[in-house]
Amino acid sequence: MAARTNSAPRSNRVLVISLVVIAALVAVLVGGELFVRNRVKTCMADQFESQLGSQVDVGLSWKPVLLQSVDKNVPYITIDSDDTKFGPAQGMQVHAQVNDIRIENTADSSGTIGSSDADITWSTAGILATLQQQAFGSLISGVTADSSAGTLRFSVGPAGLADLTVKPEVVNGTVKVETVGAAILGFGLPTDLVDGVVQILTSSLQTYPLGMQPTSLKVTDDAIEITLEGGAYTMPAAGTQQQQQEQQSSCGLLV
Repeated sequence: MAARTNSAPRSNRVLVISLVVIAALVAVLVGGELFVRNRVKTCMADQFESQLGSQVDVGLSWKPVLLQSVDKNVPYITIDSDDTKFGPAQGMQVHAQVNDIRIENTADSSGTIGSSDADITWSTAGILATLQQQAFGSLISGVTADSSAGTLRFSVGPAGLADLTVKPEVVNGTVKVETVGAAILGFGLPTDLVDGVVQILTSSLQTYPLGMQPTSLKVTDDAIEITLEGGAYTMPAAGTQQQQQEQQSSCGLLV
């Protein structure tokens, strides 16, 4: 009877010790996951900030980073930026998802991705700020968007004495900007001004990161919205040895 009585407390102690050990292991794993996750987010941000020309916020997939460090496969990450610059463009908002990422620092590459897609919003305020940074910028006093016509209208000169209207659209994977109308008090606007505006808009909508290409473009009441898609892509190597060492250090668990 006494042996049976003594076995009960012993079993309870074993159970308590087991629970404490399990809790400690869980705490270590959670702490390790959070630490590694933060390092990988920093690494990914470094990888893509140079591509987007601005600071980015990176979100990781549901898959634990500790598991990713074992199979070397990052399912996807999301990237958000509120001040992306493509060419001369200012004030672009970007939300992107990059899939099937493998960080492999070599002399020629910092890694590969399987595919990507992005949604870009370029507000009329951002378009105006971009144009006003150009040599002719002082002549542009306002930008309005017409969602029904799919056009942008630029007010030129004091009190908007002149109008320049253009229509951006995607043609065969490239954004084309067509002049719809250009007149000042019934007379044509100077060709240099019209060409300058069209050229800046086109160059801002021409080159995108990660090999992505535009698949659709929509003019809303206050912005241009562009959808991009990209396939397999090899990311270029870091520019300097120091950058390569920093990326190797922060991404080391995925290499």
